[in-house]
This record gives sequence, structure tokens and C-alpha cells, in this order.
Amino acid sequence: MAYVITEACIGTKDSSCTEVCPVDCIHPTPDEGGFEAADQLFIDPDECIDCDACVEACPVDAIYSEDQVPGDLQSYIAKNAAHYA
Repeated sequence: MAYVITEACIGTKDSSCTEVCPVDCIHPTPDEGGFEAADQLFIDPDECIDCDACVEACPVDAIYSEDQVPGDLQSYIAKNAAHYA
């Protein structure tokens, strides 16, 4: 089960989570093309190892375990996956 970045990241895009991810599954990073154009960051559900490091690093509490995403934010599960499709 992967982690999911939700609405609170939109416009903020604090990259603390990208710095602590041991498998580099959060994109775009500030040094990648597309960072400025992206409205939020995304976690690759196939690469995520469920380590929880990103959750602790996120200053806006935008990251949830997929099975704990609040009901009103469920659409972000598909949004994160679609970013990598």
C-alpha cells in the first residue's frame, strides 16, 4: 500500500518529502523539469515502500497512507496514480 499526497500540497509543494524519501518516488523534485508547472507533488504507488518518512517530513500534513485518506480526499489516490500512468 502506497502513500498519497493530497490537497494540502497544492500551491505549497514543500519538497521536504522528496529529500527524505529513500527510494526517490516523489516527483517532481525542485531540480526536475515540470516542478514549476505542477500544482502539487506526487508519490509513485509502484515505487513507494511505505516507510512513512514522507509523512513525518511534510509540514502541511498532506500525506496519508492510502488506506487512511479521508473520504473527501479519496480522489487524490487516483490523481497520484494517474501522474505515473
